[in-house]
Parts: sequence; structure tokens; C-alpha cells
Amino acid sequence: MPATILDLALGMPKAELHIHIEGSLEPELAFALAQRNGVALPFADVDALRRAYDFEDLQSFLDLYYACAAVLRTEADFHDLMLAYLRRAAADGVVHAEVFFDPQTHTPRGVPFATVLAGLESGAEAARKESGISTRLIPNFLRHLSEEEGFAALAEMAPFIDRIHGFGLDSSERGHPPSKFERLFARCRELGKPVVAHAGEEGPPAYIVEALDLLKVSRIDHGVRAVEDAALMARLARERMPLTVCPLSNVRLCVFKDMREHTLPALLKQGLCATINCDDPAYFGGYLGDNIRALQAAFDFDASVWYRLARNSFEASFVDAAQRGVWVAALDACFTQAGYADAIAA
Repeated sequence: MPATILDLALGMPKAELHIHIEGSLEPELAFALAQRNGVALPFADVDALRRAYDFEDLQSFLDLYYACAAVLRTEADFHDLMLAYLRRAAADGVVHAEVFFDPQTHTPRGVPFATVLAGLESGAEAARKESGISTRLIPNFLRHLSEEEGFAALAEMAPFIDRIHGFGLDSSERGHPPSKFERLFARCRELGKPVVAHAGEEGPPAYIVEALDLLKVSRIDHGVRAVEDAALMARLARERMPLTVCPLSNVRLCVFKDMREHTLPALLKQGLCATINCDDPAYFGGYLGDNIRALQAAFDFDASVWYRLARNSFEASFVDAAQRGVWVAALDACFTQAGYADAIAA
């Protein structure tokens, strides 16, 4: 008997391309690390912290995000954080994760970049040994800071460039267009690394255009407001520019009032290379499996949509064609064995 479509979507192999590791800091781990490091959180207990997860917009989330990140101090802290996320991801069928982290959240607090990187790498290696999940690490620049501060952060990362798999741009979109970082991203590309940028979530479609034309990104993170610009939609489809969509995040940050208002179906209908991701799962209602459940409840996608979303995630990943082929073959086998072979050709 064929699996249900929801079971298929949850169990199929997939990649996750938009996950902020600091945003996977669950309240329980935050309090454990606070105790380990002698840091006082401005909340009485786990429940009080969870109740604070009622956001009006991106900035209200970021204020809490940066406050909680203060508990991350040692290599062991970053190891534990990464391992906890990757265990959850593997349970959701993720075979490959490209993980964002924010050096500029940590280095001003006296945590060296080397400490952050080593902890994340050791956590990723522990997860690889446990489940086989593979990982890429992508440091982000904080767009509410200056481009000069971004160059300073890049200089600190320079000795570790061979252990970095790309560069990104995150934090507050409003008032901080991609054009603000044109020179910095040109330098990142000169280093031979792909670049990505958050654009078109709270910011307008014009920010997506800037990310494409000025930063020359390989992926757009979010991009859900592209539907407001027909010419941009046509361009994104024509260029197969990946969008790393984060549905629960978009709803929790009030980009959409309800999941049924989400633009993902419109993006897919126009042939865009959209992918599903969890963004900051500890704050936004869950991990990749939770996003899949919410989407299926809202839109009742058929098997062909889920196949396309998973295949898009592999197409958009920063791995070589041979590895992509291995994962696509596993995806095809998953659908065939579950009785949904017709979805592959749809």
C-alpha cells in the first residue's frame, strides 16, 4: 500500500539550505549553556523564554535572538548546538545541510572566530559519524552593521578560508539594501566562494534584483515577495535561481497572516526553483518536518510537488554534480518504492 503523501514528504531524502545555527538554540539548551558558562538570561525559566517567542516583525525576533546567543562561549557550546540541530535534521530526512552562522554575533563578545568554527565543525563531524549527514558552513555578514565592519570580519576569517563554503548576508532587511555590501561581496567572490543573500522577505522585490545584479548571488534566501514583480518572477524562473523559502518563519514574522496566504504555490506554479527550509527553528515553530506538515495542511500538495521541492534542494546545493546525482537517485528510489513513480516524471 502506498505511503501517504505526508509520510512520503517527511521521509524523502532532501537538503536544507537555509538554517541559522544560532536560531536552532532551544530554550532548554540555552539555559544549560547559561549555567555552564555563568551567563544570566533575562528570563526566569524555559517556559518564560518560550513565551517571549511572539514576534511582531523581524526586528523583534532579532532582539531576542542576539540576547540568547550570549550563552554561546566555548567550542563545546558550538559543538553541542550543531550536533543537536543535525540530529533533528537527520530525523526529518535531511541528508545534507548548508548551515549559516553569524561570526559578528560572537567575535565582539570576545569569542574568536576559530572557536566558533572549530565547535561547529566538530559537531558536524559527530553528526556525520552518527547518521551520514553532510554539512557545509556559510558565515553571514550582519547587514545592520557597516560594510567596513564586514571587511574586518572577512579579514578574521581569512586564515580559515579553505574551511568555509560560501558567504551570506542576513539580519534586518529594512533600510539595509544589498547594494550596501557590493564591494564586500565582490571580494568574497574573488576568494572563489559562492555568495547568497537574504532578500525579498521584509524587503521589496527590488532587493532581490540588487542581490542578483550587484552581489551576483548564487541563491536568494527567502525571496517570497518576488511575486509582486512579474518581470522578476520570469527572470528567476528563466535563470533557475534558487529561493530558500522558510514557510513557518514567514508566518511567525508576520510576512503572511496565515500559511494559506503564503506565496510558495505561486512560485512553484511559475516554475521557480523553490526549496523548503526551517530558518530559525527554535523560534519559529519547528524544524523541516514541521514546515512540511504545515504546508501539507494548508495546500494539500500532491506527490509531484514534494518531489520537485526535494530535487530543487539538491540542485541548489553547493556540492558537485556527482554527489547531486547520488542523492537524486536515492530520491527517485524513495518515490518508486513508495508507489509514486509517476511523480518523478510529472
